[in-house]
Amino acid sequence: MPEQKCAPVRDLWAQVDALMMGMNWTEEDLEKPQILIDDVQGDSHPGSYHLDVLNEEASIGVYEAGGKPAKFHVTDICDGWAQGHDGMNFILCSRGIIADMVQIHASVIPWDGMILLSGCDKSTPAHLMAAARMDIPTIHIPSGAMRSGPGNSTSGLAGPLSARKKKGQVQPRELQNYRLTGCPSCGACQFMGTASTMQCMSEALGLALPGTALMPATMTDIRRMARSAGKRIMDLAARGLTARKIMTEAALRNAMKVHAAIGGSTNAYIHMPAIAHELGLKLDPREFDRIGQEVKYLTSIQPSGKYTAELFWFAGGVPMIQWLLRDQLELDAMTVTGRPLGENLEILQRDGFFDRCRSHLASFSIAPDDVIRPLEKSTKYGSIAVLGGNLAPDGAVVKYSAIAPAMHRHVGPAAVFDSEEQAQTAIVGGKIKPGDIVVIRYEGPKGSGMPEMFMTTDALLYDATLNGTVALVTDGRFSGASSGPCIGHVSPEAVDGGPIALIENGDLIEIDIPGRTLRIIGIAGEQQDPAQVEATLAARRATWKLPERPARKGVLKRYTEGAVSAMAGAYLP
Repeated sequence: MPEQKCAPVRDLWAQVDALMMGMNWTEEDLEKPQILIDDVQGDSHPGSYHLDVLNEEASIGVYEAGGKPAKFHVTDICDGWAQGHDGMNFILCSRGIIADMVQIHASVIPWDGMILLSGCDKSTPAHLMAAARMDIPTIHIPSGAMRSGPGNSTSGLAGPLSARKKKGQVQPRELQNYRLTGCPSCGACQFMGTASTMQCMSEALGLALPGTALMPATMTDIRRMARSAGKRIMDLAARGLTARKIMTEAALRNAMKVHAAIGGSTNAYIHMPAIAHELGLKLDPREFDRIGQEVKYLTSIQPSGKYTAELFWFAGGVPMIQWLLRDQLELDAMTVTGRPLGENLEILQRDGFFDRCRSHLASFSIAPDDVIRPLEKSTKYGSIAVLGGNLAPDGAVVKYSAIAPAMHRHVGPAAVFDSEEQAQTAIVGGKIKPGDIVVIRYEGPKGSGMPEMFMTTDALLYDATLNGTVALVTDGRFSGASSGPCIGHVSPEAVDGGPIALIENGDLIEIDIPGRTLRIIGIAGEQQDPAQVEATLAARRATWKLPERPARKGVLKRYTEGAVSAMAGAYLP
């Protein structure tokens, strides 16, 4: 058992012990190794609602292994509640606030170890950032996956319903049915959105126990695994195996390969560089792209595929992806089991983990290979590209696995808007034409907090006249559930005077995903050579002024004034 880190502080100030005793600790508890258990539980969304149960299981595990747990909480928030109004501007900046609060909790007294419980879009990367920042023995417990909806549906049906509702095309009973079945249980949303992606990244980085990412939240397995994490943290504390000894450069490379294979969310291209920054490392999103071109895309999970997140776990989850990619992974990367990745996979194979998972999948009459394809049955590589060019000199991101091949190369006139609300109104109002490229600017980290454009992408997707012919380009970001030709994270952003701020209606934009470029190739509807285009942009830049921005206060003011570029991680230094 490790020597208690809190002991010197207790010797400095007698009130430390008294405060603990005031919370029903025993004198014996005072001498035990002390473990911080920090979750994001609250009535904020189903992905966090049940974390009090998993926190209790982890606490029992700590007790059983001879430690004393201390429960802390920082409730996270949900993109789903923030759609269509200014609440969305606060979503990304919440990531840094959660990380800061964990840092505060973890710093007020020396802890012997830390367990973090989360499973959604911003809380999981926030916890990974905090783990990297604090560098104490840490285990992350993912909150698991929500049950599938009727007919293998997901909560993502909100997009088409909302778009059709604005056009008067939805009956009350249809809305009622979705209300009752869209989120049938606790757990993260059922598609490979940002929540599911970041759970997978936690496991791929080695900070979550093997097989825990997207474990169905309603099954007893997840409670047993939470208790196991409570026991395991005591061993990590005894060995001094800290977060930075696990989340290494090798672990980051492994995670990027898993990301390519699962068709993960574009938002990982914001979160992973921010995590790397906390580790003292630099992660260029172009490295994601390079790796993606070497790793086969193996899954069929919505929104890019057919199945849901719980079925992904039933097909073997992240361990199956790692098993299939084991010749491409760095198997000596250390994990929170205290063993390297390769040894973990061998143990899972011998223990029958894959067979048990697949026995559940058999209940759905679905073949495992339909959900996670073997390498020999896969023909596509990666899922996300990083584009460059005169419209995005510092980069832009697109999920090409969710785009019809016909739109991988496209030229169209720009329809420019200075906010998502303006663009969404124009789309629903029939003012966008097939072939147009909708440009939404001033929505980057400094512009408005970098909200996601889910309502706008779904308005395009579910308009039969526009779907498959209209692209969207923005310095904002997208939901992990978005599909179609959506290019985000355009950098430099408009507020910083990037080229996206200089585009005018009718300018011709060329999207070339195979060529990895996003370019302005014409002015006022006429194609021009690059020198002419640059001359026009230079003239516009000479007279450009930043439009008056809404007054902001508090945390959003601090974030929009100081956040770094989306391509660097959109974190607040």
